[in-house]
Amino acid sequence: MQKLKNKIALVTGGSRGMGAAIVKQLAQDGATVVFTYVNGKEKAQSLVNELTGEGLNVSAVKADNAVEGEITSALTQTVEKFGKLDILVNNAGIYAGKPMEEHTLQDYNLTMDVNVKAIFEAAIFAAQKLEKAGRFITIGSNMADRVVAAQGTLYSMSKSALSGLTRGLARDLGPKGITVNLVQPGPVNTDMNPADGSHADHLRSLMAIPQYGDPQQIAEVVTYLASPSTSYTTGSIITIDGGFNC
Repeated sequence: MQKLKNKIALVTGGSRGMGAAIVKQLAQDGATVVFTYVNGKEKAQSLVNELTGEGLNVSAVKADNAVEGEITSALTQTVEKFGKLDILVNNAGIYAGKPMEEHTLQDYNLTMDVNVKAIFEAAIFAAQKLEKAGRFITIGSNMADRVVAAQGTLYSMSKSALSGLTRGLARDLGPKGITVNLVQPGPVNTDMNPADGSHADHLRSLMAIPQYGDPQQIAEVVTYLASPSTSYTTGSIITIDGGFNC
């Protein structure tokens, strides 16, 4: 059964890692999916070719969270092409880890633009255009709640902002039947944080289940939140981290 049949979805940062897994799962569940990418045009096109080759409805549009207005443009293009938008997944994000004394305000501006401002921009669009009973889902990080090593100040600060955005927006959009939820993954095996990376063993030692997550595990939670089954779930923060925060 395709629980998302006839739904239109947009996923930011969907060409690789968790984003690509989310795109694929949404499409397999019946949604028509548009995803954004920044620099990896070939990788984005490869994903489109793979999924359309499987008979799924997927397309890509270039949009940079760091550039004001580009997310709104991608969302507008989607609505103009398909007539509506039902599901918005804010997945794009960056990590600028370095010693605090080496940071600049440029680092701050870029991180906050990508990880927070662009999502607020998307929230404005959602308030105006997202379909009644729509879904607004954001991918955050468990580092919003627990920072276990140095050099994560800027990233964790940016991800902490998303809990306030989620709860506030849930109140704002609730009367329209739109749900707003935040997914906070822990260590997930992607090129941004590989399971064989230099810090991986240390991170595993902090988990109740000492293993990295798989992007597909995140995708399945996201598609569940996008489904009709979660019409009474909003303002929720769902942490998926193998017990990292126990």
